[in-house]
Amino acid sequence: MDQFGHISETDDIWRLAEQVEALRGLVVTEASFILKSFGPEAAAMPAIQNLAHYLALRHHDLRPLQRVLMRHGLSSLGRLESRVLPTLDAVLVAISALAGRESPVPSPSSAQFFAGEAQLEHATDLMFGMQPVLRRSRIMVTLETKAAEDPGFVRDLAQRGMDIARINCAHDNPDVWRAMAKNVEAAAKAVDRKIGVLMDIAGPKIRTEKVVTAEKKAKAKVGDLIRLVTASEPACDNNVKFCASVSLPQMVTRLKVGDRVLYDDGKLQTVVVSLGDGEALVRVDRAKAGGAKLKPEKGVNLPDTALGLSPLTDKDSHDLLSVIECADMIGYSFVSRPEDLDLLDEKLMVEANRNPGIGVVAKIERPEAVKNLPGLIARAAGRRDFAVMIARGDLAAEIGFERLAEMQEEILWICEAACVPVIWATQVLENLVKTGVPSRGEMTDAAMGARAECVMLNKGVAIADGVTTLDTILRRMDQHVFKKTPELRALKSW
Repeated sequence: MDQFGHISETDDIWRLAEQVEALRGLVVTEASFILKSFGPEAAAMPAIQNLAHYLALRHHDLRPLQRVLMRHGLSSLGRLESRVLPTLDAVLVAISALAGRESPVPSPSSAQFFAGEAQLEHATDLMFGMQPVLRRSRIMVTLETKAAEDPGFVRDLAQRGMDIARINCAHDNPDVWRAMAKNVEAAAKAVDRKIGVLMDIAGPKIRTEKVVTAEKKAKAKVGDLIRLVTASEPACDNNVKFCASVSLPQMVTRLKVGDRVLYDDGKLQTVVVSLGDGEALVRVDRAKAGGAKLKPEKGVNLPDTALGLSPLTDKDSHDLLSVIECADMIGYSFVSRPEDLDLLDEKLMVEANRNPGIGVVAKIERPEAVKNLPGLIARAAGRRDFAVMIARGDLAAEIGFERLAEMQEEILWICEAACVPVIWATQVLENLVKTGVPSRGEMTDAAMGARAECVMLNKGVAIADGVTTLDTILRRMDQHVFKKTPELRALKSW
């Protein structure tokens, strides 16, 4: 039991003041050890110091303490991500006054108390451009190939509220990317504001390649077997009705019987039942109602398999030449360890003179990236503008759909503590963007995204309506909540 789990509502106010003071001392002591692991340069930065204080604080179960503080009308410590010590100090000053004892710490000034918020706002402006009118969160839109051919299409997105254009380097080619970036620049001039360009390098994404099925239009269902092959031609037989080649040969050689293999963001969940020379046989254990059709160019996730791959492929190294030429930010896929940032930085330094201000967005897609997030943030601190993307598609497939909501909250908290902007990505308003008709649940999801500094929409036939709708939602939510803090705008429905 944590030492702060012994407080009861009958404890007197003097005892409560002693407990808060002890908590503060413990946070400072434990944070000093965390800072040492980050290195001296990062440890000297206020945002990283606050991150260490937050990590130290959250190692303790504070729920009983929360309730006692609430009963006395004091801060519940539930909204201190960007100001750990200032919040503890403010509570300690107030509770010491109630106890009739001298406070061991001075009361923080307004500037000290809100310094973290100001730094996060500044970092967001540097990374994503100046804040739009009437909303804090920016809107990022993934461009389709049409954006290279139709300047009016891009201009319409900008007029509706697009703040950042995303180019996915897993698709198209450098000529198309340059045309997209040129049309974004023209659209920015037309609306008289900066529109940033994020270019996502593909990384070692595993995808299906050639797909063969025993029956035309057949869908894989629970119990079906699928053969995955590397070098050989896909082929079916009487027992195996589905077969696909995969883009990464190492995938099959490193699988083990019992490993899970997920297809297309979890539309099929399979398990390895046998391995052969250059192939793996997997059985479908979970599928959407009616099954799922196997298609080429769909993602494959291996949550149980350590591949040991570099996040930078040969294609990425080649694509970086175009990215440096066209982009304001690089989307870094499958980054998992602080050393991965060093690898990218080495590549960027070679071309440093061409685009010295280019920012880096670390896409959090794997369990290792979640675990190492504080280390990733500390390694990036001070190097260049930095942000984090919660890439919910791959992340859900890797950690399990049941844990996604919990993990996206923790990522938001950690990044706020470190003054790092966050992009809320994957399937935002997906039904609306793809079909023109939204679902009820995705409207709520989009509203929750208002706690991030940027919300990303993917491409679709109704993307323009998606931008307009998201702009409206974010404007409305901006009046109600900032991060975890209710704004308490006057209610007019009653």
